[in-house]
Amino acid sequence: MNETRTTCPYCGVGCGVIARVSEQGVTVQGDPDHPANFGRLCVKGAALGETTGLTGRLLHPQVNGETVSWQQALNTAGERLRSIIAQYGPTSVAFYASGQLLTEDYYAANKLMKGFIGAANIDTNSRLCMSSAVTGYKRAFGADVVPCSYEDIERSDLVILVGSNAAWTHPVLYQRLVQARKENPSMKVVVIDPRRTATCDIADMHLALTPGSDGGLFVGLLHAIVTSGEHDVDFDDAQAAFARASRWPVERVAQFCALEPAEIRRFYDGFLTAPRAITLYTMGINQSASGSDKCNAIINVHLASGKYGQEGCGPFSLTGQPNAMGGREVGGLATQLAAHMNFEPQDLSRVARFWGTERLAQTPGLMAVDLFDAIARGEVKAVWIMGTNPAVSLPDTHAVCQALSACPLVIVSEVVADTDTSRLAHIRFPALAWGEKNGTVTNSERRISRQRAFLTAPGEARADWWIVAQMAKQLGFGEAFAWQDAWDVFREHAALSGFENDGDRAFDIGALADLNRAAWDEMAPVRWPVSRHHGALDLARGWHRNKRLRLVPVEPEGMRTRCDALYPLILNSGRLRDQWHTMTRTGTVVRLMQHISEPIVEVSPSDAARFHLVGWRIWPYQLFAWGNGRQSGDSGRLAGRDGVYADALE
Repeated sequence: MNETRTTCPYCGVGCGVIARVSEQGVTVQGDPDHPANFGRLCVKGAALGETTGLTGRLLHPQVNGETVSWQQALNTAGERLRSIIAQYGPTSVAFYASGQLLTEDYYAANKLMKGFIGAANIDTNSRLCMSSAVTGYKRAFGADVVPCSYEDIERSDLVILVGSNAAWTHPVLYQRLVQARKENPSMKVVVIDPRRTATCDIADMHLALTPGSDGGLFVGLLHAIVTSGEHDVDFDDAQAAFARASRWPVERVAQFCALEPAEIRRFYDGFLTAPRAITLYTMGINQSASGSDKCNAIINVHLASGKYGQEGCGPFSLTGQPNAMGGREVGGLATQLAAHMNFEPQDLSRVARFWGTERLAQTPGLMAVDLFDAIARGEVKAVWIMGTNPAVSLPDTHAVCQALSACPLVIVSEVVADTDTSRLAHIRFPALAWGEKNGTVTNSERRISRQRAFLTAPGEARADWWIVAQMAKQLGFGEAFAWQDAWDVFREHAALSGFENDGDRAFDIGALADLNRAAWDEMAPVRWPVSRHHGALDLARGWHRNKRLRLVPVEPEGMRTRCDALYPLILNSGRLRDQWHTMTRTGTVVRLMQHISEPIVEVSPSDAARFHLVGWRIWPYQLFAWGNGRQSGDSGRLAGRDGVYADALE
C-alpha cells in the first residue's frame, strides 16, 4: 500500500493528511506529525478519499463543447488571445484565479498576466474573503504579515472570535481551542456574532450584536484602553486614532451594537485585565463594505494595549481557503505586484529585471467584482477562469452569467466537467485535482506545506502551471516559462521573494530556492520567513519606510443596506459544516449530505413568531444577490430586494 504525506485542500487551517492508495481505493487519515493538526481531521477532510473518483471529471480539452487535442485547444486559445490583445490591448484580457490553486499555479498565472501580457487584470475569489485583511495588515504594519500562530491561540488567556463560526469553518483549529481550554480552565472565550452558532458552545460570553456593528465595539474598546491609562502611544497616527475613539464611550457603543452597557463593560474589562489576548476574525469581519476599517479597529486595540508581538497575543485573520495565503504571497491580487511587492518604482524595476521583461504592468488592475463589471461593459474581451465557479459564488450571479454569456472569449481551467461557469466557456482545459497535483500551499499561520501527488493524472488532465506555461508559449513568451516541473516554479517564486531583499520586505523564502529536487520532495512544513540572511520576524518594527507601526483612525459604519418597514429582516450568510464552496466536490459524497441535506434559512424564534414563519421551505429559485427580506402577505412568500427565495408550505 502506497502512503503519501500531503495537505488537505479545504479550509485555511492547512491540515496534514496521510493518503493511502490500494486496490480498494484511497483512504486518508490525519498526519500526526503535521504541526497544523497533529493528526486531527474534520469530517470533510476525513472524506477526501471519497472525492477522488473520475465520475463527472473533465478529462480532455474542449473547444465549443467538442473534445479536441491539447494542441488544437492551445492553438485556438492562443490565436484568439493574440487577436484580442492586438486589437484592444492587454487590458482587454483578465484572469480570475482561486485560493484552490497551488502556489506554483498562482505564480505562473500572475507572471504571465502582469509580466508578459502586460496588465494587472488578475484577481481571485480570495478577494471576496481576504482583501480586507490584507489591507488592514498593510496599513498597520506596512506588509501583509499575519503576526500569530496556532500555538498563540492555545497559550492565550482570552480568545476572542469575531465574525467566525470556527466550529464549522475551521473545525480542527476549533478542536485545538476546545482542548486548550480543557487544559487551561482559566482561559476565557468570547464569541462576537449576531447569530448563536456552534462556536458559542464553548463561549464564556456571547455578544449578539447588530450585524455590521463590530467596528464600533472595537473602537469603543480602544477608547477604554486609552481611558485606563495602560496604553502605548509609540505609533504613527496614534493620537488621531485615540481622538477618533474618544467619541465612542460605552453608551454610544451599546446603542450602535444593540448590546447592554453592562455586557460591553464586562468584555472590555476582560480584555484589559487578561495578560494575553488574541482575536480571531474571518469573513464576518472581512466581507463588509467597511471590512478594512474593521480589521484595523481590531489591530489597533492589540497594538495600543501591548497585546501584540508576544506569545498568546495578536490580531489573527484566519484564511478561508487552503491557499489564499499563497495567492497573497505570489501577488495574485490585482492590487499587488508579486512576492509582496507593490506598484512602486523600485518594486517595478526589481520585478521587471528578475523576470526579464519590458512588458510589466505598471498600475493595479481590475478587482474581482469590477472585473466582471468590465466584462459586462465590453471592456474585457477575454477572461480565463481557473479553479473557481464565479457563476455561483460571486455576488449578483445573474449579472455574472450575463457578462460571461456576452464575453467574446471565456476560457476555464477546471476539474469538473459540468459547472455553472464551464457551461459558459468557449474553451475548457482539464486540470489536475487534489491527489494528482504537486506543489505547495500556505495556511493561515504562514506555514508552507507540500501538497503531493499520489494518483496518476487521469485522461489528459494537466497541472495548472503547465497549462499557463503552454499558453505563454503560444503568446510568444515560452522562454520565460520553460519550467520542467513544479519544483522549478517553486524555486523561481522563492528566489524572487529574496531578490534584493535586505529585510525591507517581510515575505522572504529565498533560502528555499536552494533546495534540490529531493529536498523539496521531502520538505517539511515551515513558516516563513525562510531567509538566507535574516532570522525570525521582528514584530516590534514595521515595514513602512520609517520602520514604524501605525494605528489607523477608524470611524465605525453600520450596514449600508438598511432595514425598513418593507424589508425588515437581514439575511446573514455562512458556511455549512460538511460542504465546501459551490459543492462541486463535496456534493458528490453521500455522507457529507447527511448533516444538512437541503438549503435552509435560520430565523430567530422571535422573528419567526413575528412574521409567522412556521412550516416554511426554501423556494426553488436561484438567488441573484444577497439582500434584505420581507414577507409578502399576498403571496405568502419571503422576498428579497434582489429575488424571491422562500415561501410557505401549503
